[in-house]
Amino acid sequence: MSNDSLPALPPFPSDYRASGLLLHVTSLPSPYGIGDVGPTAIEWIDQLYDGGQSWWQALPLGPTGYGNSPYQSLSSFAGNGLLISPDWLIEDSLLSAGDFAAPLSSPSAVDYNTVIPFKHGLLEKAWDNFNKTGRAELRAAFEQFCHKQAHWLDDYALFRALKIQHNNAYYLEWPAELVRREPAALAQARRDLANQIDQVCFAQFLLFRQGERLQKHARAKDVRLIGDLPFFVSPDSSDVWANPELFLLDEQRRPRFVAGVPPDYFSAQGQLWGNPVYNWDALRQTGYRWCIDRLRALLAHVDVIRLDHFRAFAAAWHVPAGAPTAQSGQWVPGPGADFFSAVERELGGLPFIAEDLGLITADVYALRDQFQVPGTRVLQFAFDGSSTNPYLPHNYPSNAVVYTGTHDNPTTRGWYEELPPNQRQNLSRYLNSPQRDSREVAWDLIRLAWSSPAALAMAPLQDVLNLGAEARMNIPGRAEGNWSWRSTEELLSAADFHALQDLTRSSDRLPMVPKPAIEMVETPL
Repeated sequence: MSNDSLPALPPFPSDYRASGLLLHVTSLPSPYGIGDVGPTAIEWIDQLYDGGQSWWQALPLGPTGYGNSPYQSLSSFAGNGLLISPDWLIEDSLLSAGDFAAPLSSPSAVDYNTVIPFKHGLLEKAWDNFNKTGRAELRAAFEQFCHKQAHWLDDYALFRALKIQHNNAYYLEWPAELVRREPAALAQARRDLANQIDQVCFAQFLLFRQGERLQKHARAKDVRLIGDLPFFVSPDSSDVWANPELFLLDEQRRPRFVAGVPPDYFSAQGQLWGNPVYNWDALRQTGYRWCIDRLRALLAHVDVIRLDHFRAFAAAWHVPAGAPTAQSGQWVPGPGADFFSAVERELGGLPFIAEDLGLITADVYALRDQFQVPGTRVLQFAFDGSSTNPYLPHNYPSNAVVYTGTHDNPTTRGWYEELPPNQRQNLSRYLNSPQRDSREVAWDLIRLAWSSPAALAMAPLQDVLNLGAEARMNIPGRAEGNWSWRSTEELLSAADFHALQDLTRSSDRLPMVPKPAIEMVETPL
């Protein structure tokens, strides 16, 4: 195996082998009710390093809106302020330990109704302290950040301030002059809401500052970061409000079509997601500038991007707005190869992983393979009894990423407990072993993934910890009650990571050269 000091980026060389874990930042242990990018994230990277893992994949990191879903973000460019570390605010002298008490919350689940007001209160206090006693170098760094990020930050900060002013109403319910972005109305709002706007900018500055510190630590440990980019944007987002010409909207700025997927085996009526769809003709005329800016913004924080709903680059399911189900939709071509050629020219490469799951047609595979973007394989989909099932390990190409399951799947233990008897038998035959106890199956699938030909093998932390249905992160189609699972410090035992390191070594997925410990020297933005 020929690993450099840092793992290869996609497309993966034929001899590349590595592994990693999937865990959202909110799921990290923390005394503050929700995981963040501070000390516990540093400890998590250290644990990955000690366990021989080269990759950490999280879910989208944008500010969440409806249902606290990371896939319904208020902005494609901003970060989620709930991920700011109180500990590092204390280090920056923006808070003192006596300024707050950690909220009473479950160590195993995020209670957003408690966490959101707690974190917002901390950020307000930090903003007050910054205005009163903020250090000169921090003030200079804040001004520099606002100037550098103005191309998205100005609109986002105004959008958030206006949402607060209008009781978090959908922006289409604001006064018409604000919906239409009339210059005089926007100028007046900027004057009236100046302090709130500055506070939104400050929270983004803090998060970017802390995120840069975490990213430096990951690089020092040779751990690559995989980000996640939703294909569509939320209808109630600064993206749509500030760039209406890039979406298929009517004269009142309402979507003419919304996204979804057609009827299939799982849903007789299809799925109606409600996101506005892109005006690809308008985007093409700009050289896909907004899309490339969106990719570049995420790549400032991560090394590789998982492209969610990759099939929509070939064609997306457009449903007329107001339709009661997704049945009346139709496939509409996406930007295809023209888009990826433009991105490659701008970025000098395509550091992407394709989420090519679901109803996939030949044109989607052709687009993926034309640009050598590694596709996704999920072992939980493999055991229908067909030897040609593309999710069976013997059918993988090397330029692929295999998962035991994803954030949308049950945990593997929970999956097996609900698996029909015939599929249990198929799994046993494939493993060449007697039928398994549900307590053994998660590690059976981890071993299958790690021993497969796929260049990169990934597992959710829940599978490494052998957790059941109670640890599921998301149930697609369920509007509320998702995205709350957290790991406790007690769950992150050394024994599981020793076993993972042994497996990683025996499956030839460890880095070739032992990684030296590197002392970090923190520098401000």
